[in-house]
Amino acid sequence: MGRSEQTRERLLRAALELMGDRGYDGVTTAAVAGRAGVSEMTLFRHFPTKAALLVDDPYDPLIADAIARRPADEPPLTAVVRGIRDSWNSVPEPAAEAVRERLRIVAETPSLAGALAAGSRATEDAIVSALAGRAVAPSAARIAAAAVVAALNASLLEWAVGTDPDLDSALEHVFRVLEGRDD
Repeated sequence: MGRSEQTRERLLRAALELMGDRGYDGVTTAAVAGRAGVSEMTLFRHFPTKAALLVDDPYDPLIADAIARRPADEPPLTAVVRGIRDSWNSVPEPAAEAVRERLRIVAETPSLAGALAAGSRATEDAIVSALAGRAVAPSAARIAAAAVVAALNASLLEWAVGTDPDLDSALEHVFRVLEGRDD
């Protein structure tokens, strides 16, 4: 792990520690930077906003690539669901407790709704772009992307405030529901 990645990880860890104790609105970017041992300017080099510490999604390019590689005869919704499953299975599993804490803070902070929506829109845009390369009609691409992203958000935020320790089971539940295989 390079120096930049180490700094980013320290910032994320500091943000989760502070926001877990004081809540999102009770923590400043200066406090996060100080806890991480860097300047506030350094924080903003890694994260454009305070909200980005919690809602940035590094998986969008992986998701788009996995969707683009799905068989051409799959319907858009199926390609999106299976592409996201493929991309999730291709990365090392993140520390579930850190993901849970980050999402718990998001779920419990109404002021983050706009940032979550913007992050979701970026993911939707990546999915729409991948589907466009598969000659899917723009409206069908947008609907499939929005449906899957909304379902993922709902399930992950519910998981974050729940008691199930298994992140994979929360994701697999979404995939089964979207594929019509779960009641």
